[in-house]
Amino acid sequence: VEREGAIALVTIRREKALNALSTHVMAELLTAAAELELDDRARVVILTGAGDRAFCVGGDQSVRTEGGYQGKPARSDIGLDVEDLHAVIRDLPKPVIAAVNGYAIGGGHVLHFLCDLSIAAETARFGQVGPRVGSVDPGFGTAYLARVVGEKRAREIWLLCRQYSAAQALAMGLVNAVVPPDRLLDEARAWAREILALSPTAIKLAK
Repeated sequence: VEREGAIALVTIRREKALNALSTHVMAELLTAAAELELDDRARVVILTGAGDRAFCVGGDQSVRTEGGYQGKPARSDIGLDVEDLHAVIRDLPKPVIAAVNGYAIGGGHVLHFLCDLSIAAETARFGQVGPRVGSVDPGFGTAYLARVVGEKRAREIWLLCRQYSAAQALAMGLVNAVVPPDRLLDEARAWAREILALSPTAIKLAK
């Protein structure tokens, strides 16, 4: 977590693993969200992934075992209790902007569209893989995606496991803006500054 005045930049730093979620990453993200909720100085959160290849590719399948992820059992049989992370993003009383710098796949795709706003690099790629790897979204993802893009398109995304370009994501309303990769964080910060010029109480209630 890096502080930039009233903006908190949260970066998933597992670049070699395409910023896949592990139990350690999940714990750190939940801790960061809890701290940011109580920090009155932080009024907008930007969430991104390290490097330029991936925002997040979902749960790290390389550490999945019969006992859960990295030997830690989960409440459900999908391995990671990602619904906890989904809930804190939705419940955090501050806007969360996803800066999607590459692949947003599976759980990483759900992670970005559950954010309040999504800014994508032109090189970003989006899609689900659940049925391809015997998994399914356990949180808000299935229902919320239908609210974002409509039921027909959401069923296409969940059932066919296709990948979509940033331009296609923009056309279907999955992201708010698409910019060149070298402008991604600057654009996310610009959107954050627009929010900072408004009433924090009204923004909190609106969210």
